[in-house]
Order: sequence, then C-alpha cells, then structure tokens
Amino acid sequence: MLSYFALQKAGKVWCVERNPELVVKAREILALNPRGDKIEIIEADAFNFLPPEPVDVVICEMLHVAMLREKQIPVITSFKERYIAQFGKPLPLFVPEALIQAVQPVEHDFNYEGYFAPTPLFQDAHSPHAKTRELAAPVVYQLLAYQDPLPAHCVWKGLLTAAQSGLFNGLRFITKNILAIVAENQTTIDWHCQYLIIPLSHPLKVAQGDSIEISFSYETGASLADLEASVNTSVQAPSVYYVPPASAGAA
Repeated sequence: MLSYFALQKAGKVWCVERNPELVVKAREILALNPRGDKIEIIEADAFNFLPPEPVDVVICEMLHVAMLREKQIPVITSFKERYIAQFGKPLPLFVPEALIQAVQPVEHDFNYEGYFAPTPLFQDAHSPHAKTRELAAPVVYQLLAYQDPLPAHCVWKGLLTAAQSGLFNGLRFITKNILAIVAENQTTIDWHCQYLIIPLSHPLKVAQGDSIEISFSYETGASLADLEASVNTSVQAPSVYYVPPASAGAA
C-alpha cells in the first residue's frame, strides 16, 4: 500500500519484502491497480537490499513504540552506510524524518473483571484511558532525525516531580513519528505509535511533590522483556528544613 501511494509522486518504486507469501500477494494486488507495473517487488531482507540506482525518498515503516521489536533504526543505519559507499552523498529523504520519545509515570488499574494481570499493555494514542492516572507530565528522553547518526541503544536516567499522589506502578512510553516537516507552514505531519505501559515489579507510593527517579537502557529493536528488565525506579520525598523563629530581641 505504501509503495502504491508513493507511486503517485514517483516514476519508479522499489518495494522490499522478506516474506515470500506477502511478495506473491503484493504482486497479485498491484497488477489490479493502474501503473502497478511501475512498482518492483523485491524479495529480500531490508538489511541487505540496495536500489540499483540513487533514489529520492526512502520510506521505512518498521515502527514500534519505544523503537522496540521492529528494526527500524538498525535497518536505516545499515542502508545509509551501504548507500553512501555505493552512490556517495547526498542521502535520500527519509520518511519518517524524525522521532520523539517520551516516558511518563502512571498509576494503572491492572484488574480485568476481578482478574489481576500486571503485564505490558498497549493503548490507543488518541483515546481516553479511564484506568490510567498520569502522575506527572511526560518527559522527552530521545529526539532524533534519521538523516543524522542513529543510536544503537536507548538510554536514559532522569528525575520527575510527581504532580499528584498515587501508586506509581507503571511507566508509559510515548513515541511520536515526524512523518514530514512542512517548512513553509512551520508545522509537522505527525503519527503516534500506540502507547506502551510497562508495569513496575515493585510499585511505589508517591505524594505530590515527590521526586521520581527513572532509568532504563535497551537496544533498539529489543523485546518488551528487555526493556522491562532494565527499568529502575525510586521515589524521594522533598527535603523539609525547620527554620526557628527570630528571637524577640533580634534586629
């Protein structure tokens, strides 16, 4: 589908697909559409494929919240290295162009009809979530542009201040993809992955004003379990100092 949409603005499109069954079906469906013959379906691993000539745009939709599971970043990193070696610079435009990742402490009700199951879960990014209470605003832990060198790991350690009291029992990960930057309007075209909530193995009570320390480290494309195992959290109440009143004879 993305290849066909790209064709509306292109003279030639190469589509890379590793699954042989999807290759066959894609060719069948494209043959039913106008100019479908202008799309060449390549059965290959995107880690190894390079187009036979320079291209203007590369669309890679191997996207997953927190850059887990899918190999979006490793694939584009590999492509850039091989492309420059073969064709030199400049690199083509990448879609998405950029990525913003954030994390947020939450209190989530992991009870389902009386069944308690604190497991990782996904949420629609544009729907209300009655079972989730935000204990603090999201904080950005990664911002990258695909034209720049890309990190192999996502590593972060930081402090947040609790905006309200509650049971800190989950971390919500938020991933916003910048599909395009519209310079003339000074706007972006955005697409959110689903939110991901990782439950804490040891929930912590927090009060408004408490400092919440969060740290994690995982490889891009890693599993949910890898992220879950790397999470460390702690809560510290704000320091309170007693200042004695001035004596009666003090100036």
